[in-house]
Amino acid sequence: MKLLSYQHNDEIGIGAVDGDQVAPIKGAANMIALLEIGEAGVALAQAALADSERIALAAITYLPPVVRPGKVVALGRNYAAHAKEGGAEPPEFPMLFHKTHTSLNGHNRPILIPPTAENVDFEAELAVIIGKTCKNVSEADALDYVAGYACANDVTARDWQWRTSQFTTGKMVDGFGPLGPYLVSADEIPDVQNLDIQLWHNGNLMQSGNTRMMIFSVAFTISYISQITTLEVGDVILTGTPEGVGYARKPPVFMQAGDEVSMEIAGVGRLTNRFEA
Repeated sequence: MKLLSYQHNDEIGIGAVDGDQVAPIKGAANMIALLEIGEAGVALAQAALADSERIALAAITYLPPVVRPGKVVALGRNYAAHAKEGGAEPPEFPMLFHKTHTSLNGHNRPILIPPTAENVDFEAELAVIIGKTCKNVSEADALDYVAGYACANDVTARDWQWRTSQFTTGKMVDGFGPLGPYLVSADEIPDVQNLDIQLWHNGNLMQSGNTRMMIFSVAFTISYISQITTLEVGDVILTGTPEGVGYARKPPVFMQAGDEVSMEIAGVGRLTNRFEA
């Protein structure tokens, strides 16, 4: 099942995707509320698909599937080749940093480049959306707490990121976290550690990898984070990017107004955004 958050005629809603249309889901105020009620939420989505009411996807404004998650936790250097292209050794433990809910963005929405950021880069990533609260969960049980997956672009202002040893400054810029276009329920992804992930910049293939290349698996990452902090319903985890980012290229490739970036993860979807000044 594919679920999304959207705006249509000045109203914000959630829905289930049916081909090129969305079936509005009634009975839950937002995506987190829908996920919190578990199987009852699934029933609401199924009821929406059984109803005749539909809105064309072309008529909506895409919002991040989860609009205001409590946490957005991201991993740095979770692909060995990406660590190497940046001149770093693969980490011994997951390198965690944060994005903010205001950094999240939707499919087909513009990414605004701040006037003081000159080295804006892309990072195609698999996003994990938590479906049940968990604390100290085992690696063996970790995937049972996943509601679903989405595409994510961990857009980064490299010049801001490199000011200090902490990554967050360059990561939490408003709109620098496109997520979507929808949440694909976990039951539709039989093997999360075998998904092709690619990114194109103005139609040119820049990144191409597979989630099996992760240093720390999705299950390990969820378990590890849950030992540090409680993961709550709707929390988002970004699992790192494969090699091919802009700053590591010769010459470097940084985003300019008018550039378009599309990324795709097999079975999860295709996320597209255009950069604007």
